[in-house]
Amino acid sequence: MSSSSIKHLSDDLQFKISTLPQQTGIYLLKRSNGVVIYVGKAKNLKSRVRSYFIKDAHDGRRQFRALVRNISDLECIVTETEQEALILEATQIKLHKPRYNILLKDDKKYPFIRITNEPFPRIFSTRDIERDGSQYLGPFSNVRAMHTTLNLMQKIFPIRTCDFKLPSSQIKLCLEYHIKRCEGPCEDLIQQKAYKKTVERAVRFLRGQNNEIIRELKQLMKKSAEKLQFERAAQYRNQLHSLESMRARQKVVMDESVNRDVVGIARNDDETCCIVLEIREGRLLGKKHHFLSGTMDSKNPEIISAFCRQFYLQTDFIPPDVHVPALPDDSPEIDKWLSKRMTFQVHISQPRRGPKAEMVEMAEKNAVQILKERQLKRELKRDKVPQSIYALQRDLNLPNLPRTIAGIDISNFQGSNPIGSLVLFEDGKPKRSKYRYFKIRDVQGPDDFASIYEVVCRHFLGIMKRGESPPDLLLIDGGKGQLSSALKALTEIGQSNQLVLGLAKRLEEIFLPNQKAPVLLPRTSASLRLLQILRDEAHRFALKNHRLQRTKTTLTSQLDDIPGVGSKRRNALLQMFGSVQRIKSKTVSEIASVPGFSSQLAESILTHLKDNKNSNQAVKE
Repeated sequence: MSSSSIKHLSDDLQFKISTLPQQTGIYLLKRSNGVVIYVGKAKNLKSRVRSYFIKDAHDGRRQFRALVRNISDLECIVTETEQEALILEATQIKLHKPRYNILLKDDKKYPFIRITNEPFPRIFSTRDIERDGSQYLGPFSNVRAMHTTLNLMQKIFPIRTCDFKLPSSQIKLCLEYHIKRCEGPCEDLIQQKAYKKTVERAVRFLRGQNNEIIRELKQLMKKSAEKLQFERAAQYRNQLHSLESMRARQKVVMDESVNRDVVGIARNDDETCCIVLEIREGRLLGKKHHFLSGTMDSKNPEIISAFCRQFYLQTDFIPPDVHVPALPDDSPEIDKWLSKRMTFQVHISQPRRGPKAEMVEMAEKNAVQILKERQLKRELKRDKVPQSIYALQRDLNLPNLPRTIAGIDISNFQGSNPIGSLVLFEDGKPKRSKYRYFKIRDVQGPDDFASIYEVVCRHFLGIMKRGESPPDLLLIDGGKGQLSSALKALTEIGQSNQLVLGLAKRLEEIFLPNQKAPVLLPRTSASLRLLQILRDEAHRFALKNHRLQRTKTTLTSQLDDIPGVGSKRRNALLQMFGSVQRIKSKTVSEIASVPGFSSQLAESILTHLKDNKNSNQAVKE
């Protein structure tokens, strides 16, 4: 790549790119604020990083172009081997959660089974990882199944459940010992070595290695019987029966010597579901599923590579064989890394035919189902409609589901300061950002019919001008007359298809267009309750704005009636004292202290306000 191809980059970034080593390692691409947005590995760091700035690289993928636009800085870490780079990449991805990497989104939601690092270990579920030498099994995506298995383990193997620090001379035997669920390590009734053997069997049980445990327990039962330790032999016998009974219930999928993971994936837009079927000793032990983000522009081998690196970074046991639907390009490096972790050979492969391929196909079908369920739940949550909306459609026989309902009301006092209100409910909830109030301009006197006509015309002409969608239903506070005024307005402005109804207060009658008789719904009806709430909200909003307008008008008129007080002096008084009531409580000298006011004018203001005995009543309703 020539220097001209990176001339758009900063001098500092160009310098860092030019000095990159031609060695194996990882690189961290960053924004200008230092946030890591991508972590990658490379055999040749210099060649790999420079390739990001070659025109038309990576087939012009959208996500790749967005990544390149946001690169302002970089950092690299040199490693000795590709396996080290692989491990370091996975840990850095987990640490930084970069925006443009394929990410295992929800691993933190899943619990682990913890085997504590104590002289007498405990086994229990946890969501917190403590770096104290404890061993962890998991994570488990099926929490219920994990607890079921854990409870069964506690019934089979007598492992303590208390959280006391042992050994201790101050702790006595509890109920767990007497019901044969614990062997009493608190009073040294079992040696530490024997107890840890029991813990080891429990761990193998949790991993699905039951055949080995069964063989071991049979030998121990036989030896105990030979030594005439019949109570101990009976304990081993009961453990054997429980294990064999559970094994019989498990689905046999292959021969009993098989331990393998089968991976399946399903994709939709930018989300991928990866599922792992855990086959232990030929039986399907369980399944784990995870969701990945940032996969829209990625191919299946790349997704599987990212999943395997992140998933197996946090698992305690990896079987010798991992079957996948598409083989990652870096599978040899992943094989070496996993083999090193487990101290035996681990191999990732893509079966083409036969029972192994059928298992991969089964895993993919399960992944498809899980992804569909997730998407359906998300859609239901997003589009959740209250039952009252469905009830309203049913009770009034409406043609469409009224998910958006607008309510209109008028408020005035003897025809003065008339205000029209419009409130909007979406899915039964107030949408206050859509509330509007209208100062009635073309109506003289207390005429609710004409006021409703004006509000309906102005509102619907406004949403037509703005290109907004009309509500599914329009509710008018009132009976036939108010409904007729609304219908007249809608017809004249070309909105005759708008669904509208009236709700009269006295008997809660519902009036519908072209129907003489009103509809009476039960007072306990969810649909009627919804209309009442909306009607009351429209009334509250109209009354609030009407009172504000009356108060403003009253204040203005009281001060304007005073000789010598114009708009400037009126505003100065209100700014200084806040209200007419406060002005009335002031002295002549206090009012005269306002710039532009004399003592004579101050005395005239107080005299005028005190003579107006009805001023207080004028601002109250």
